[in-house]
Amino acid sequence: MILVPDLADIEKIAVSDAERRVARLLRQIDSDPEAVAFHSVKLRSHAYKQQAEADLVVLWKRVVILVEVKGGGVSKHDGVWYSVDRRNDWHKLPGSPMDQAQSAMYALRDILREEGIGWFAHEAVVITPDIDSPPHAVGWQPTHWLAKDDMSVTGLTTALDVVAAGARTPPFGQKQARIDELRARLFGEFTRMPVLDAQRGAVIEEQNRATAGQARVLAALARNPRVMVSGGAGTGKSLVLVEAAKQEAGHGRSVLITFRSPELLPFFKAHVGDRVIDVVPFDLLTPSSRYDAVFVDEAQDLMTAERMDQLDAVVAGGRSSGRWRMFLDTNNQAHVDGCFDQVIYDYVSEEAFLLDLDLNVRNTAAIVTMVQEYIGADVGDPGIVHGEKVQWHQPEGAPDVAAADKVATDLVSGGVRRQDIWIISATSTAARSVTERGFTVMSPRHAKGLEAENIIVCDLPAIYDRAGTAAFYVAVTRARVSLHIVASKEDRKRLRELVRPGSVAK
Repeated sequence: MILVPDLADIEKIAVSDAERRVARLLRQIDSDPEAVAFHSVKLRSHAYKQQAEADLVVLWKRVVILVEVKGGGVSKHDGVWYSVDRRNDWHKLPGSPMDQAQSAMYALRDILREEGIGWFAHEAVVITPDIDSPPHAVGWQPTHWLAKDDMSVTGLTTALDVVAAGARTPPFGQKQARIDELRARLFGEFTRMPVLDAQRGAVIEEQNRATAGQARVLAALARNPRVMVSGGAGTGKSLVLVEAAKQEAGHGRSVLITFRSPELLPFFKAHVGDRVIDVVPFDLLTPSSRYDAVFVDEAQDLMTAERMDQLDAVVAGGRSSGRWRMFLDTNNQAHVDGCFDQVIYDYVSEEAFLLDLDLNVRNTAAIVTMVQEYIGADVGDPGIVHGEKVQWHQPEGAPDVAAADKVATDLVSGGVRRQDIWIISATSTAARSVTERGFTVMSPRHAKGLEAENIIVCDLPAIYDRAGTAAFYVAVTRARVSLHIVASKEDRKRLRELVRPGSVAK
């Protein structure tokens, strides 16, 4: 069974050992390929408050089963319920464990119905893994209170089957939720994309939420062996990749994350943490490398016959029959680094389930709109993140790195952290460097696939051919919070010539 988050995260954040034990058993269950168990992560955003009232939400054979887990003992005395810990201390509960499970179940049902998902079967279950089943009571069905005798893979599977078999049937004439929509919506409700060092301000908070598109892709990745995910810059491809890779590793599969640019290595290493996931640049893979599941980021850089043959050797079962996921932007980013062969892409696409990410979750609406107006690039719907306008700077001298360095210094004076600023020289191909004032300088080639909160673009192309347009595209789409462009009068004139008819770029 798929766990969200994966078992490694649950082991760290679960508030009780009982929850960890139940999660371990659930992960070993494989009789329902659609099954997903969502663990209640108490530290998540207040926007997901319903999670604080439920330990697990399990989608099992088209039934949503909300699970309340109580470790230790449970007792009722004079009409009041108590939990009993290992020291035999009694702790008063607000109600019976079954009341807690049922109230959370109704809350979740109401939330999803308000969003128009339709009717779906739902049940509430209590698991007390340390004690025998309590005496039967009118407040619950005995099949819905699981105890220590059920704490095996077989026992838990059987118990879930019984609960699902006895679930309510849909009322006559009422719209029913489609299983794929219900599954994707649950992923959206209970999944948050982790972003390191990004908890400042409303812009960052908006970007951290898992969008419906990302949730849909996560759900599909779990069910399909070969998937091609396309999306413009800023649509969250890399973060979806990370979450999906964790799920694969959680199922005991050997997992590889690979890419062309070595600059992506620290990004993925930081996000997968101590998981048993290999993160290796494509050019460093050895002939003996072989993995159960392979994730390729920025796959447009590797879309050649030779590279695809190498991938065929890395995936267990081969590319046509193995388990792989490619994430790519086939438009502007395909012309900055590596090679992109459209014929090869069309051929490989026939082997995969195709998905699109179409909502920009990195760039502010102002940045997305500017990119669309100037170069017509599809970087997703700009409706999710609101922020400040794009800032233009016309220096007295050359619009180069030195001029950008002055803009960066002004930002620091205004309270921006130095480490949150990148300068991108749009016409450079050089590796990462640092100015005398301590600001990171990147080229589009090495910044591709990465992001920073504040971006200053300089050295704009003199000619906007395919390579120049691609470099400009990559440079301006790295920003999460603010985008500053250092440009001369001539630069602005050349950009205005790019503006599509009917747009309002200035």
